[in-house]
Amino acid sequence: MKLAFGCDPNAAELKKALIAKAESLGHEVTDFGSEDPIYANVAADVAHAVADKKYDRGVVVCGTGIGVSLAANKVKGAYCALLADPYSAQRATLSNNANMVAMGAQTTGIETAKVLLEIYLSNTFDPNSRSGAKVARVCEIEAEAL
Repeated sequence: MKLAFGCDPNAAELKKALIAKAESLGHEVTDFGSEDPIYANVAADVAHAVADKKYDRGVVVCGTGIGVSLAANKVKGAYCALLADPYSAQRATLSNNANMVAMGAQTTGIETAKVLLEIYLSNTFDPNSRSGAKVARVCEIEAEAL
């Protein structure tokens, strides 16, 4: 899987650890950087790349994960879930077809974040599941907003 990663300067250490984990799982990784203190910029860059299908999924990190998830979700076609626990990491894909995830460097330990990433990446959305109609409705709402 091709993955895009980005973060603000506060989350560079976590991003590095997550990139190493993704590479150890056999994924192809591109680092969109961590220098810009305006987290919305790198989140939007990653979100555009994922929404444009240049990457299969994206991972963005800031202090809490909230800011980058909000920014990413402003990009049409980007669906970013904030991960906090293993169940949400699983359901981000299985129930919500999230093509991006966000995590917080100041709220989630590195080892926990690596587990969450592995869980997220190990699942695939099934549009014929009971969540298919729910995800389709989210996409319809996005189209209506344009």
